[in-house]
Amino acid sequence: MSTWSKYYLSFTKYLREFVYGGIDGAVTTFAVVAGSVGANFDITIILVLGLANLLADGFSMSIGAYLSSKSEKEKYLKHKKQEYWEVEHIPEEERKEIETIFRQKGFEGKLLNQVVEVIVADKDRWVNFMMKEEHNLISDQKSPFKIGAATFISFLLVGFTPLLAFIIGYFKEFPFNLFMTASFLTGIAFVLIGWLKGKVNQTNIAKSVLETLGLGLSAALVAYYVGMFLESILIGGG
Repeated sequence: MSTWSKYYLSFTKYLREFVYGGIDGAVTTFAVVAGSVGANFDITIILVLGLANLLADGFSMSIGAYLSSKSEKEKYLKHKKQEYWEVEHIPEEERKEIETIFRQKGFEGKLLNQVVEVIVADKDRWVNFMMKEEHNLISDQKSPFKIGAATFISFLLVGFTPLLAFIIGYFKEFPFNLFMTASFLTGIAFVLIGWLKGKVNQTNIAKSVLETLGLGLSAALVAYYVGMFLESILIGGG
């Protein structure tokens, strides 16, 4: 397998984390930009607030994703260790649990006994079956570190979009309205992320795109008018 193929497979494996990290990055950063524009802040302040939010929230979200995944893995291993102990020390009780599970599925008589014998014939198969059927736990092969990294990278990449126009406008004359340009670029980002979300969840693509756009627009409108209101009260009124 080529190096490119390995990178592609790794990306698709963590696509869900990339999508939701990107959605959160775009929504929160655009909300900060919209609120700052509504408050009539200077471009320097907009960039400071936007970049600070981008880095701090991205790091916080990635740490949360990492710890959540790590916790689930530890929970799985704890229950699996307990199941191995039970199979070793109280096999008859564990066997009865398997019989009960298959009996509830409609198995009975000779067929029930045959199925149970197949399960208990292999200790690893036995334990894995109990993990799934008794505890509703399935081993996640994803790395907690890579989950956190994918979340952080996507948060930064997509979340950077609302700031791009303001960064260009900070260094040189920009011929278009900065906020309108930022809104347009962020809209494109929402469309792409919404499309990816639909692919990941295997849902209607158009619906996914509209939901993502609606979420971003709602957050931006709230932030914009809150910023405008606070500016009029705290600055305009002062």
